[in-house]
Amino acid sequence: MSQTVGFIYAHPDDETFLSACLIRQLADNGDKTVLLLATKGEAGKKNGTVSHLSSGELATVRVQEMKQAADIMGISITEFLDYPDGMLNAVDPIGFVNNVVSFINKHQPTVVFTFPEDGGNGHLDHMAISDITTQAVLSGRCPSVQKLYYAATAPLLEKGHLPAYSIDTENQWSMKDQALRAHDSQILAINRYFGDLTVMPEERRYEAFVLGWERGVFWPKKQELTIMDGLI
Repeated sequence: MSQTVGFIYAHPDDETFLSACLIRQLADNGDKTVLLLATKGEAGKKNGTVSHLSSGELATVRVQEMKQAADIMGISITEFLDYPDGMLNAVDPIGFVNNVVSFINKHQPTVVFTFPEDGGNGHLDHMAISDITTQAVLSGRCPSVQKLYYAATAPLLEKGHLPAYSIDTENQWSMKDQALRAHDSQILAINRYFGDLTVMPEERRYEAFVLGWERGVFWPKKQELTIMDGLI
């Protein structure tokens, strides 16, 4: 039976960096993928072709880029909270949690993905959306959610939290390449992270996810064949 899977991140392109191949695999399997982005990315670093744009104009561009990337990955629905980029840690947390709860209850995902507590790179927006998403899932107000995954990062691994599920992106790299290139306004940052996109970077080969919570159990130690393992 098909499932709905939620991805909750801070900026357009976060989903592509962390989970493009997972999203495409889910879509190809007939599952519904829904994406919530806290911002439109208007504070993102701009390459030369968009360096003249205002923040509002850049936000418009990034929304369109996100639509292109979503089509490539097979994302069913993308929604934005339109909070200020770079300032998520200053947003009223009660309203923020309520908005994430509303998104989850609207789409009824059984599984949710987000950043880990460290944000992957210490980015305050990434850390904020991780905290808010975790609060929403653990609030008891999102009964559809059975599992919460975090993108695997060095701090998580150092704490002994090993990935429950990993994807080798080699066979899907051309798709991920296209989805990353769709976020053209951020291509300089993308190239710094991935290098030459025409070649799969070995150090970025895997999309890996730590299972942080499953139906009341924190950090269950398990290895999964799919993210649907254990759903009831």
